Amino acid sequence: MGKRNVAKLHHFVPQGYLRGFATEQDRVTVFPLDSSRPSFTASVKNVAAQTHFHKIPGAAEPDGFEKILSGVEGEAMAIIRRMEAGEYPLTEQDRMSLSYYLALQAVRGPDTRKTIERLQAKMVRVEVGAGRRENVTHWIKKNLGFDANEAQAQRIWDEATQPGGPPITISIIDHIKHMVETAEYLAKYLVTRPWSLIRFDRRSLITSDAPVSLIRNPNDDEPWLGVGFATAWGISFPITRKLGLLMSNPMAIIDRFDAGDPMIQEVRTAVVNGRLDRMESGTTAMERLFNEHTADSAREYIYCHPDDQRFIPDELHEPTLINMDAGGFMDAEFDGKPWFPEGARSAADGSKP
Repeated sequence: MGKRNVAKLHHFVPQGYLRGFATEQDRVTVFPLDSSRPSFTASVKNVAAQTHFHKIPGAAEPDGFEKILSGVEGEAMAIIRRMEAGEYPLTEQDRMSLSYYLALQAVRGPDTRKTIERLQAKMVRVEVGAGRRENVTHWIKKNLGFDANEAQAQRIWDEATQPGGPPITISIIDHIKHMVETAEYLAKYLVTRPWSLIRFDRRSLITSDAPVSLIRNPNDDEPWLGVGFATAWGISFPITRKLGLLMSNPMAIIDRFDAGDPMIQEVRTAVVNGRLDRMESGTTAMERLFNEHTADSAREYIYCHPDDQRFIPDELHEPTLINMDAGGFMDAEFDGKPWFPEGARSAADGSKP
């Protein structure tokens, strides 16, 4: 038997989804957030992808997860095509399936992998640095499994306590596990929101390498606080260049009732079943709401139909693959002295009083 072909280019934004923003020839304009790079137009099969991004080394089917993703994407694309054709609101099953697809899209990109690595590096940095320099050999034995000589201990101390922590690369299988588990957790915050399907005529939507956007409450008087799937005023997703999905805050409806009102449970059930979903005609204000948040959520690239570049906001941030960070004591400087008094050191350094 011949050797089975293994997919080389793995997409973190599905080709089928990008076709909703492309020409009939599957050409889409790519707009880099790096201001020094020009925009260009390419085939959807060559963008939003990395070589062997989901390949699992040593597995019987190295691209097995890529095939699983293709199945999820295919089911979601079928639902989206029916929505384009006018089938809305969705059935409860389709609503659940699309919610999982959107949650998966929110955590499957390179930014999630880089963020995990960044946070793990900072945790190691604090763990090693707080334990003091002389206990590095204990930490190495406990965590890396070998007896380090002085040169090795110094090198690991220097790497671990440098700004940002040591260079860490998580395994692809760990990223996949995190992706699947997180998507299952986040999906409930999508399916439990009222959905508005927005259809645009003269105006168009753009998308990005991170197309699920969290919208902060416009009346929020503490903008320094973060916004998450549970606390967002709204969550937007550009389905195609002419179709957008806005998932609003269910508490705006539930808060109208007293805490003991039996209608609360009925409202919650109606939300989950999609009975409060609606369809709207797109306006200029709604187009700007979608496109500004899509651009703000982008990590490295914005994608759009070649005719729609005018809908890209003028002010764009620089590219970043970190969507979450930890500061405060995580960024403390270490001079080799312990954070804890003798006899009360952190158990993490493996030392004895």
